[in-house]
Amino acid sequence: MDITEIDKNFKLPQVNEPDIEWFDARETPFALHGVFFDEQADRFLRMPDDVSRQVSAGVHFGAYVSTGGRLRFSTNSPYIAIKAIIPSEYVMNHMPVVGSHGFSLYADGRFFAMYTPQNAEIVKANPNNLAFNMIRYIAPKKEYDFDLYFPLYGGVIRLYIGLQKGCVLNAPKPYTRQKPIVFYGSSITQGGCASRPGNDYASLVCKWLDSDFINLGFSGNAKGEPAMAEHLASLDASVFVLDYDYNAPNAEHLQATHYPLYERIRSAHKDTPILFISKPDFEYDGQSAKRRAVIIETYEKAKANGDKNVAFIDGETLFGTFGRDGCTVDTCHPNDLGFYRMAETVYPVLKALLK
Repeated sequence: MDITEIDKNFKLPQVNEPDIEWFDARETPFALHGVFFDEQADRFLRMPDDVSRQVSAGVHFGAYVSTGGRLRFSTNSPYIAIKAIIPSEYVMNHMPVVGSHGFSLYADGRFFAMYTPQNAEIVKANPNNLAFNMIRYIAPKKEYDFDLYFPLYGGVIRLYIGLQKGCVLNAPKPYTRQKPIVFYGSSITQGGCASRPGNDYASLVCKWLDSDFINLGFSGNAKGEPAMAEHLASLDASVFVLDYDYNAPNAEHLQATHYPLYERIRSAHKDTPILFISKPDFEYDGQSAKRRAVIIETYEKAKANGDKNVAFIDGETLFGTFGRDGCTVDTCHPNDLGFYRMAETVYPVLKALLK
């Protein structure tokens, strides 16, 4: 039996409004953050295609994922509809579809609605066909600032926003901190396995700080390569967060890449704060202490050389102490509780660095 026949709250509302007007997300006054539309790739990316190819095949694949992407706008429409063209992709085993391939909508900074394709729509998606469409209604009718968060593990080829005809559509209120915080790291940084976009720690922290950000988390493929160091150094950030401990194959690889990565960024950005983070699932890996020691060594060496704009967060503290075992889905990837605790720990450190 279909659960939606028993509980109508699980039914996904489809678009059938007669007075709807559709807008291309690539056009003004929509403001796109964290991703950009690449004409040659013909889809939204979070890293230049030619640069990602230089880093590794895994990073090139991951650059097509839309995590960290946000579409911002202001409207008084009584409903917000979306229709999206997405690539055919794999449905993940231990992450909800709305987290991996759905969108989250925030109204005036508060979570309002989710939009998600069904499993069959993801597997059978075709670049020439609409993968899914949904509508959500909002009341009372007034003008809100909306933030639509993109999928954490899926890609987006085209995105359209549906509003009631005659309603206003304006540019959003700008971020308080317009220069983005840049996060570089593993699948945990990317957002695996949050229940929906916006619940990953990077999104949570930046929402609390009202800051723009770029998520360069690459599931299984954040290894501090020289080409990635060059790309990070090319970005104009308010803070760099280096969180790639988990993807380094071993402590020796981390030793060989961690300080050089910091050094390359610092050579290009003399005063930009850099935050080092070690991995959170400390108790399940016999290498964790050795890895952490490498990161602490980078931090201490930077300070010894006179760098006053560095900070370190011990990953073992990220999940707290009470109920740590409830913070992941698989002893590795955080669930919403795990990400919230991570954000609670990272937030005050980033806030202090930004001052």
